[in-house]
Amino acid sequence: MTGWTDHLVIAPIVVPMLAGAVMILAGNRWRGLAAGLGLASTIALLALSAALLVLADAPEVRVYRLGDWPASFGIVLVLDRLSAMMVALTSVLGFAAFVFSLARWHRAGVQFHPLFQFQLMGLNGAFLTGDLFNLFVFFEVMLAASYGLALHGSGTARVRAGLHYIVINLVASLLFLVGVSVVYGIAGTLSMADLAIRLRGIAAADRALLEAGLAVLGIAFLVKAAMWPLGFWLPGTYAAASAPAAAILSILSKVGIYAVLRVWLLLFGDGAGDSAGFGGTWLTLGGLLTLGFGSVAVLASQNLARLAGASVLVSSGTLLTAIGLGKAAVTAGALLYLVGSVLAIGAFFLLIELVERGRDIGADVLAVTREAFGTGEDQEDGEPGERDAVGVPIPAAVATLGVSFLACALLLAGLPPFSGFLAKFAMLSPLLAPNGGPPPAMAWVVTAALILSGLTTVVAMVRAGMDAFWVSPAVIPVRVSVVEFLPVALLLMLCALLTMTAGPAFDYAAAAAQALHDPTGYLRAVLPAAANLR
Repeated sequence: MTGWTDHLVIAPIVVPMLAGAVMILAGNRWRGLAAGLGLASTIALLALSAALLVLADAPEVRVYRLGDWPASFGIVLVLDRLSAMMVALTSVLGFAAFVFSLARWHRAGVQFHPLFQFQLMGLNGAFLTGDLFNLFVFFEVMLAASYGLALHGSGTARVRAGLHYIVINLVASLLFLVGVSVVYGIAGTLSMADLAIRLRGIAAADRALLEAGLAVLGIAFLVKAAMWPLGFWLPGTYAAASAPAAAILSILSKVGIYAVLRVWLLLFGDGAGDSAGFGGTWLTLGGLLTLGFGSVAVLASQNLARLAGASVLVSSGTLLTAIGLGKAAVTAGALLYLVGSVLAIGAFFLLIELVERGRDIGADVLAVTREAFGTGEDQEDGEPGERDAVGVPIPAAVATLGVSFLACALLLAGLPPFSGFLAKFAMLSPLLAPNGGPPPAMAWVVTAALILSGLTTVVAMVRAGMDAFWVSPAVIPVRVSVVEFLPVALLLMLCALLTMTAGPAFDYAAAAAQALHDPTGYLRAVLPAAANLR
C-alpha cells in the first residue's frame, strides 16, 4: 500500500474510538452533540467499509503494521475479503441500529452513544486483527460495551437477562485467556500467521498440549457463536434487550463464527500436517445439534423477540455445520448465507418493536376461528347486514409492517427466490454432487437439517404473523416514524439487492472461501520471509 490508503485499514477502529472518547468528555448534557457525532461516525464507517471492500477485492492481502514492527513482534491488522465483508456488515447494521435509536431509545439511559461507538470499535478490531492477543483485547472491548447495551433501558427482565449474559461471557473470556496462555507457552507466538507456520514444527510431545490449548480457545469462540449447549443464554438476552441494542448484538454471534473460520482454517487446514482437520467433526456435529436446538426453540417461542433470538441460533448452527465440513465450495455458500442472515435478523429485531407497539399480547388463538369463520356462540341468523361485511380497513402503517414482516419471514426461512435459498443451494450442491460420485451419508443429514430448519421457521413465522396482525392486532392506532422505519427498509432492500446480485456476491464469497482454505497469500503478506516454510 502507498499513500493515504495505508491508513484506511485502521480507520474503522480509530473513527468510533475517537467518537466515543469525545462523547464521554461531552457528557450527557450534550446529548444532541453526541447524536450528531454518532451519526457522522456511522456514516463515515459506511464510506470506509465500502472503500475497504474495493481494496480487498484483489488477490493480494493488505497488512497494516503499527509502528512498522514485524508481525511476529508487533501489532498487525490484516485486510482480506473476509475481514472487509465483516466490517461492511458491521457498518451497515450499526448505521441502521443507530438511526433507529434516534427516535427514542438513545434517551432511555445514560452513555448509550459512547457504548455504541465502542461496540463498533470492538467489532471492527476483532475482524481486522492479525494476532490472538489483540483478538482477545478487542473481544473484551466489544463485550464490555455489549454489557452496557444489553442493560440499556433498565427493567427487571432486562437486568436479569443482562446479568446472565455478563456471567457467561466472563467465563468465556477466562477460557479465552487460558487458551491463549497455553498456546503462547508452547508455540512462543500469538501471531496467527506465525503460529500457522510454526505449528508443523511443534514436537510430538508438545502437540497434544498445544491442541488442548487451541481447543479451550475454540470453546471460548463457540460460546460467542452460541453453539449448543453453550448458547442457551442467547434467546433470553436478545429478547430482553432494547430493539437497537438487540440488532447490533445479533452480529456478536458472527464474531465467534469469524474467529472459528479464521483460526481453524488457518491452523488446521489441509496444509497443517498431522493436525489437519483437527476438531472438524465436532464442529459439524455441534452445528447440527445447534441447528436442531434452534429449530425447536423457534417452534417453542411464544413471542416475536424470542423467535428472533432463536433465529440467531438457527443461523449459527447452519454456519458451523458448513464450516466443519471443510470444503471451500460449501464455505462459499456459508459466507453468502452469513451476509443475508445478518441483514435479515437485524431487520427483524428492529421490526419487532414496531409490530408489537400498541398490541394486546396474549389473545386466544381461538379468536381466529370465531372472528374469521363465524363459528362463535354469538353468531346470529338473519338477513345479510353490516355484521356480514367481509374484511376491515387496514391502516397504511399496519400494511407496511405486515409486508416487511412477510419479507423477514421469507428471508429467515430461506425460501426461493431469495438469497437464503440461493446460499443453501450453494452449500448443498457440492455435497450432493461430489465429483460425480454418490453423496456421502453426511450430505443427506445436512440436507435434511437445512430443509427441516426452514420448515420450522416457516411454521413459526406464519403463527407469529397471524397472532401479530390477525388474532391480537394493535388496540390503538400504530404510529411509526420515518426514522424508525427507514432502517428496516434499508436492511430489507439490501437483502433484495443481495438476491438480485447473487452472482457477483457469490463470486466474492467463493474467492474469500478459497483464500481461507488456501492461506498462502495471507501468510506471504503477513510474514514474507517465513511463508515458504508452510
